[in-house]
This record gives sequence, structure tokens and C-alpha cells, in this order.
Amino acid sequence: MRRAARVPEGRVERFARLGSMLAGIAGEATLEALRRVAGRGETEGSLMATPANAHRVTETLADLRGAAMKIGQLLSLQGDDLLPPQFAEILSSLRDQAFFMPEAQVSEVLARELGPHWEARFAEFDFEPIAAASIGQVHAAQSVDGRDLALKVQYPGVSRSISSDVENLALMLKLSRLLPAEVDYSVLVPELKAELRREADYRREARNTERYRRLIEDDPGLRVPRVHLDLSTRHVLALDRVHALPIEDLRAPEHPQERRDRIGASLVRLVFRELFSFHFMQTDPNFANYLFEPKDERLALLDFGSARSFPPEFADTYRRLIIAAVERDHRTLLVLAAELGFVRGEESLTERAVFVELCELFAEPLREPGRYDFRASDLAARVRKRSVEAFTEYRFPQPPTQTLFLHRKLAGSFLLCSHIGASVDCHAAYQQWVLDRGSP
Repeated sequence: MRRAARVPEGRVERFARLGSMLAGIAGEATLEALRRVAGRGETEGSLMATPANAHRVTETLADLRGAAMKIGQLLSLQGDDLLPPQFAEILSSLRDQAFFMPEAQVSEVLARELGPHWEARFAEFDFEPIAAASIGQVHAAQSVDGRDLALKVQYPGVSRSISSDVENLALMLKLSRLLPAEVDYSVLVPELKAELRREADYRREARNTERYRRLIEDDPGLRVPRVHLDLSTRHVLALDRVHALPIEDLRAPEHPQERRDRIGASLVRLVFRELFSFHFMQTDPNFANYLFEPKDERLALLDFGSARSFPPEFADTYRRLIIAAVERDHRTLLVLAAELGFVRGEESLTERAVFVELCELFAEPLREPGRYDFRASDLAARVRKRSVEAFTEYRFPQPPTQTLFLHRKLAGSFLLCSHIGASVDCHAAYQQWVLDRGSP
């Protein structure tokens, strides 16, 4: 479904596209009701959540890009727990596709950002993007002085439309009843706006990238591309171009198990270092943000728009929480959970037991000595199922914002290790980075 399509820039135009989507959803629901009366439609399930409506939503969000598409991608990651199965399956295509800007629109953006004669700054520039995502697209380029670059160009109007996109899409999802009634929009909307504004600021991302590159420069198994500030602005980011394989390629049989295990161990070690050593974490574990360089046997890490700092005192409390979960010290676990805001401290015995069970599930890979086989584990499905049950039946408090992003990284790293089929001694990593605080 990749094709060139102009990005709608104005708020009125973007709202009209969403309004048209909502009208189409309602019309399809009416047709589905008539089909059911005639005995030719589905016998159960939402009238709204039909395959036709799923395609309609996916096409609209892919066309709009920006905040609207980003929200669709985030929803698709929730899978069948939040969305009807057919809807979740079709919406998941948003994670792999995006329309890209036509040449004329790319030229307009670069002229605004780099000057009217921007072409003179490049010896080569490929208008066909090598990647297209929700916030921007990436072009291969070579500067006039010979630097091999990946130029990240933000879609026009994205930063200006964040607030209206989030509010309008949340309203339409609520009106269309495509999401469960218990989804708390009042909590989600402000945080989504703040996160997307951070991601849309490429100057901030440039600072994050350089900071992270310095933090991992002592690890030969990792690489972060350099930023080229002379060709970067708030809406354009110039980086070293990385010539590497998608990390999913490690699933192929030509890659030995030892390589998959080594990369998995590097991912596990990195998460612990980010939280307990750097106090700075890249919190978007999208598979596209990890590339494998076969020549140097290392991972290249991309996209630091969603990166955040964690106060040392928070990291230390979280470290002690992990220890309590691994050692099944339930009393300490509940005290620390209250400090972090996961529980209120006034839960019933049943609610406390449910929370303890969830924490022990999270700690499963760290508990037993020896290698943990991510590929054979069904832990992600068990955690997701139990979490949905717990937070719908027992109404635990909304977790603090910083832990939402931390847990996104933890869950994403687990899924990434599972995806490449890694087997890792997580207990040894736990001993080094949690118990011994990174001692050699």
C-alpha cells in the first residue's frame, strides 16, 4: 500500500478527513445491521468493527500520518485485548506502511527548512524515501563534502496538528464505539499530546541522539549514528546513514543461534544499563529502530524522539521493587509499589494478591539461573491477559506516566528477543545490573 500522497496540512482538511471516516463507519454499521436482519452478516460482535470499517480507518490514518497515524499504531499494539480481532489484524498494517510525500511536497519542506537553494547542499538526494513512518520519512542523501546521510524529513503540519488530531480522533473513536467504554480518554489524551510534541521536535531528538551515542560508546556491540547539525533543523534531522539489515532478518536460518543469543543478551543488558546506569532510556522499542550490522556483529540503534530521563531515586526504588518480585518478598513489594504509585495502599487482600501475581509474572525471566528461551515463552500473552483482567475488574490506579514508557520499553524488548528467537541468561544480567549495580 506504499504510494505517494500529499500530507493534508490544515486543521480543517484533517478534521474533514476524520469526519468522513466517521460517517463511513456509521454507514457501514447500518449496512451490517441490515445484513444481519437478512441473515447475511455476522451473527455477533460490534456492528462498527467490520473488516470494511477496519480498512476505512487504516486507510484514513495512513493518509493523514502525524498524530492520527501514531495513535492508530499504538492501538494496534494492544491486539485482541483492546480491539475486536478482525479490526486489530487489519489495523496492525499501520505498523508496516505509510504513504510518502510526493517530490513537490518534499521540496517545499526542505526549502522552508534549509533554504530555497537546498539542492546545492547535496551532491545526491533520493526523492524515493528509504523509510516512511507516522511523523516523517527518511531519504538517502550525500552532502557536497561527501558525507553519506540519512535525512529525516518531518511531514508538514504535523507539529501544528497534534492537539487537534488527538482530540478529534479520540472523540471519533469514542462516538464510533470502536474502543471499550472503560478506556479513560481523560488520562490518555494529555499524555499522548505531550509525547507526540516531544517526538515532533527534531532538535530535541538530535540532543537525545548525541547524548545516547556518548553513553554507549564503550559498548562494541552497539552503535548510534552521528547527528550532522549543519543540515538539521526543528523539522529535518541529518544522521549518518546506516547500511544494515532489519533486526527481523536474524530470524532467518542462515543466522546461527549463537548470534541471536548474543544480540538478545545485548538487548537485555542495554535495558538494565539505561535504567540503572544511564538513567536515560529510549522508550520506543519499535522493531524498525534496531538494525543489525553483520560486518561488525553489532546493533545500530535509531530514533531517539521518544527518550526520557529517570531520576536516580526513582530508578533505585524500581530496582528494589524488582528484587522484591524476584525474591517473592510480598510485603516489601507492596510497600515499594505504593511508593511508586502502582497501588494506593488500601487494596483488599484479593487485589493485593492479584498485583503480586502480576509482579511475579514480570520477574519470571530473572528468577531462575540459566538461559531463558524467549522464543518458547508464552509469558507476554499471560501478562497481557492478566493485566487486562486486573485493570478492568479491580480498577488499580492509572500508573505514573514515567512507568508507562518504561514498561513499554520492557515489554518491547521482551517481544524483540522473542521475535528473533533469542535464549539469554537473564538471571546473570539481573545479578550484575540489579543486585551488583553494574559491577564487572
